[in-house]
Amino acid sequence: MKFLTHTLVLSWLVGLLLSPLTMAAQKEAPLPDTFATHKVVLQISDPNPFKQTLVLNVAGNLMKYYGAGDVDIEIVAFGPGLRLMMAGNVNTPRIKSMMSSGIRFSACQNTLNNYSKKLGYTPKIIPGVQMVPAGAGRILQLNAAGYQILKP
Repeated sequence: MKFLTHTLVLSWLVGLLLSPLTMAAQKEAPLPDTFATHKVVLQISDPNPFKQTLVLNVAGNLMKYYGAGDVDIEIVAFGPGLRLMMAGNVNTPRIKSMMSSGIRFSACQNTLNNYSKKLGYTPKIIPGVQMVPAGAGRILQLNAAGYQILKP
């Protein structure tokens, strides 16, 4: 009986400790299916248009260097870098073109929510950009799955 009580308490404690981790994992965006040898996540958190263009240049250069079948690229924007993925950005046509070549774009929902509060409206994001709960979290998720982090 004593063993059964300890087992039940231990099971309850483990469940209590793991439930936040399970909930967090459910909130993460799904990982891409890829057979690429090289997996890269590019971070953009800078408001500087030069840096935003640089991130796109790096992604394009990697795609040219390795080829679409040998590199998997995701660009993740958060903080002031989210402006890169807002509809109407000067880079919108280029981003759409890069999407068609297989480069993925992810935008931070936390940042978008904060922009919405400050602006009084929700800025539009370029169609095809994946919304993720937290941009920094997405970068860590991809890194744990073997992606190399680049922050040009």
